[in-house]
Amino acid sequence: MSSQSLNDIKKKLTEEVAMILCQNIQAISADEPLHDMGLDSLSFVELLVSIEKNFNLTLINTNLAKEDFSTINTLTQRLFEAINE
Repeated sequence: MSSQSLNDIKKKLTEEVAMILCQNIQAISADEPLHDMGLDSLSFVELLVSIEKNFNLTLINTNLAKEDFSTINTLTQRLFEAINE
């Protein structure tokens, strides 16, 4: 999966967050904290499952921390690093 660019990852994450929150993709800001957008514990689990499926990762093996999930931009960078390890 190392062929995925930062922009590819960011686009997919933005699409997934929009779908999970039933929002228009244009309403999703990559700099806004995910919890401020309305991501709760159940929707957060949906996002985790989506990440594992879409990026072929086992999150338990990625060493991602809570702060890595603060915004889409932060998560994009950390997923890019995890995919390319």
